[in-house]
Amino acid sequence: MAGHRIFGMSFASIYPLYVTKVERKGHSRDEVDEVIRWLTGYDDAGLAAAIADEIDLETFFERAPELNPNASLITGVICGMRVEEIDDPLMQKIRYMDKLVDEVARGKKMTSILRGSATAPARS
Repeated sequence: MAGHRIFGMSFASIYPLYVTKVERKGHSRDEVDEVIRWLTGYDDAGLAAAIADEIDLETFFERAPELNPNASLITGVICGMRVEEIDDPLMQKIRYMDKLVDEVARGKKMTSILRGSATAPARS
């Protein structure tokens, strides 16, 4: 899957789609930020910089401070694929993020979305 089209999409173009999706279901931008921070280790300043710099998803995940060690606990189907069975590591990270945002939109409890963690990393 090297060079897949989604890898070159900017995080800045996808982020507002995530926010719109959860807001339509009565949830907030803060919840989107929380699950992205949990997954990637970015703080608010890092997320803002990724959006402002319009970095692509490949760079977004390359620069991520630390993928959450519990990310492998994310399971289920997204875009017709089981996230735990995706072979390409970058595609899997992207689909993990999609799955977390879907769970926010569906109203799942945050402790469940964060795989038992009480909260995401500090906001800095």
